[in-house]
Amino acid sequence: MNIVSGPPFAWFVTGTDTGVGKTLVAGALVRAQVRRGLRAAGMKPVAAGARWLEGEWRNEDVDLLAAAGNVSVARSALCQYLFEHALAPHIAAELAGTRIDPNEIVRAFERLRGLADAVIVEGVGGFRVPLAPGFDTADLACRLALPVVLVVGVRLGCLNHAALTAEAIAARGLRLAGWVANLIDPHLAQVQRNLGSLKELLPAPCLGCVPHLPTPSSEEALRHLDTDQLDRN
Repeated sequence: MNIVSGPPFAWFVTGTDTGVGKTLVAGALVRAQVRRGLRAAGMKPVAAGARWLEGEWRNEDVDLLAAAGNVSVARSALCQYLFEHALAPHIAAELAGTRIDPNEIVRAFERLRGLADAVIVEGVGGFRVPLAPGFDTADLACRLALPVVLVVGVRLGCLNHAALTAEAIAARGLRLAGWVANLIDPHLAQVQRNLGSLKELLPAPCLGCVPHLPTPSSEEALRHLDTDQLDRN
């Protein structure tokens, strides 16, 4: 099996579940590299949930990543598999009459890293979401061989989800480079105590805590992150 060795600045962004803010954080990481003067791009190889706009299928997450970067490429270079229905990727692919090919994603990543100094790859859903028979998001992270940034959606149950995801990352020989707390539940009690527990549970630096944002934007999220820790870790 072909294993990709990543560029000097590249990370794989995963989350404790779907809807926890992976794209928000991935976009912030892309913007951080752009501010450093690098050519940076965000890639979401698989996206489920699209709308027909101006003669093409568009996905909000892919659009956000495209806007955050400064490498001029077609959206198809950032997203190889875009499905209309917001379903588990392997089901969405089946309904679309296609099959997700990991090799195509790897080739797309190789092409993109040839154009950029920094590439941030965002997974889909949580870390173990199936993509194709016998192949899931964790397998994709292994194929790309990138350090992982974990986005923890801070809500009831996040401690268990975060610990299990960190164990799954370590079990595959991948390095957890850092994690981000995203306060998706504005009514969660004992937030600071939960954050303290996460810092004890996760064997990597906390890159920051994104507060609940009424109108989320990667630019605003970046204000709450210390991305320099990724370079030091």
